[in-house]
Formats: sequence, structure tokens, C-alpha cells
Amino acid sequence: MREKLESMLERANAAMSTAPDEATLQEIRVSFLGKKGQLTSIMKEMGSLSAEERPVLGAVANRVKDQVFQTFEQQLQLLKSRAMNDRLVNENIDVTLPGRRLNMGTKHPVTLVTEELIDIFSALGFCVAEGPEVEHDFYNFEALNLPKDHPARDMQDTFYISDEVVLRTHTSPVQIRSMLKHAPPLRVIAPGTVYRRDSDITHSPMFHQIEGFMVDENITFGDLKGILTTFIHECFGTKVGVRFRPSFFPFTEPSAEVDIQCVICGGKGCRVCKNSGWLEILGSGMIDPEVFKSVHYDSKRYSGFAFGMGLERIAMLKYGVNDLRLFFENDIRFLRQF
Repeated sequence: MREKLESMLERANAAMSTAPDEATLQEIRVSFLGKKGQLTSIMKEMGSLSAEERPVLGAVANRVKDQVFQTFEQQLQLLKSRAMNDRLVNENIDVTLPGRRLNMGTKHPVTLVTEELIDIFSALGFCVAEGPEVEHDFYNFEALNLPKDHPARDMQDTFYISDEVVLRTHTSPVQIRSMLKHAPPLRVIAPGTVYRRDSDITHSPMFHQIEGFMVDENITFGDLKGILTTFIHECFGTKVGVRFRPSFFPFTEPSAEVDIQCVICGGKGCRVCKNSGWLEILGSGMIDPEVFKSVHYDSKRYSGFAFGMGLERIAMLKYGVNDLRLFFENDIRFLRQF
């Protein structure tokens, strides 16, 4: 049995010393020292030995096992070192090359315009309010002086979820919710997503608006003109002309469209402004007493004004974009410009 152990040690050393790689070396170790390996087979013969021989040959078996494992460890380190040297020779890394830069995301142009407008109105004392995009008919229409049979509802091109639930067509429902929660005085702006059944180069079924209102005692149309003129000059520059045109909105009376001097041609007339020299940017007016009735405000004591504008419209004018759909196509070539 001693001869078998010594012979196994020689074979193991010879096989491990010629192993070409780590995987082969591991296979050799298992073949000699594994549960079904050669050492286990030899040790099964211990049962036929006398009581005096067993401890002597047991010590020999342990020594052989340790020596085989030691040879394995030495050869393993040698193979790892050889593999590392081969890698260093064959892999060339130019440490002088610049690193790969990650492409950093930027804010969407509509987001940039939204933040700019919020900053302007915040400086004028307005706070920001939000509301649900899936809205009840009462907040979206009825409380804004648009009963179910009102013809102006057709102007909204509404997405109906049910007879009483819609995707909001403007952010004016936030105006109603804010007035129901708080007593005057109030200065609130409501930016958000709105939905209408319309789609072309200047319209999208999903777009963004910012609406605002101010309610207090003795608010006049002059306050409306002052606030909106200040906003326009902050947004487009003090040299831009501003004009107010009479218009109609069910929730304001009197109502006015607000135009600015064309930012493309400077008021001289071009294709963008249809040679008029002016561009419409928002609607506004004094809050109708019927709206105050819906929120339980005393219209004899309080007055106020409201306004609303499309954020994509403002972004198109500020950045010279001629197709609204570019804001929603996620073309990286377009977005990188901002």
C-alpha cells in the first residue's frame, strides 16, 4: 500500500507539472484527491491492514495528500501568473487616449419654458397649484359657466371617459378647485397637461398649458393688462409690442386675446404672422360673476381676472420652431439643441 501511495504521488506531480491551463489542473486534482479519486480508492484498502500498520500508513497517506495539494497550489499560481503575462503582452491599452464621455440628458424645451414662466409669475406673487388630469365635468365645464347644452363645449373637442368624467381640456379646473379650497385674496398659476381631439402642425391631442388667475377686492382690467404686459416683456423682451383684442370666453367677461409683435419679422409681416406683424399668444379676461357663484364667492365684493396660454406655443415663438409635433417625436437631433 505504501508503494501505491508513493506511485500516486509521482503520477500526480508529473500530471500537474504539465497541465496547460487551470481547468485541466482542476480536473487532475479531482482525479487524485476527489471523493472518487485515486487516493480514496487506495484508502479503502486500510480495512485489510493490521492495527499496527494502520496508523503508520495513515500518516503516509496524509503526507501524500498534503504534498499533492501543495503541488496543485504551486502549479495554480504559476498558471495564473502565466495567463496574466500573456494578457499583458497581447492586450494593448493606450492610457493616453481620452475617456469615453457619457451623453448627458438635458431638459425638454417645454420644461424649460414652463420653469421660466413659473419663475416670472412667482416673482409677481403667484403660487403654483396642480390638479388631476382626469377631471369631473363639473370642474372642467359647469363651474366655468359651460353647462351641458352650451355651444362653446364644441370648441373643446373633448375626450370623454364617461358622461361625467373627461380628460381635462384646459387647466382651468385647477382655478375652480383652488377657489373652493381658499378664500380671497388669491394669485395662482396652474401649469399642466391637457387633452383635445386635434392634431396637425400647430395642434396636438396632448399638450401643455399654464393658466392663472387673481382674485381680490377692487381688481380691474388694468391689473390684468399690467400683469400680462410685465410677463410678456420678461419673457420676450421689453421692446416687443403688446396689444389686447376683444374676444369671447364663457368664463370671463369682458374677454381679450393678447397678441405680441411678431418675434420672427419684428412686426414687418412674414409667413409666420400671416403678414399681420402680430402673433396671438394667450386668452384672458375678467372672471365672470357666474364662475364666482359656482365657488361661493361674493361677486359684489370680489373681482378678478384669469388668463391661459399654450406652453408649446410659447416655446415655438421663443425657439423659432415651426412644427408643434417636433416637441413630441423625441428626435435626439432636435432635443440636443436645447
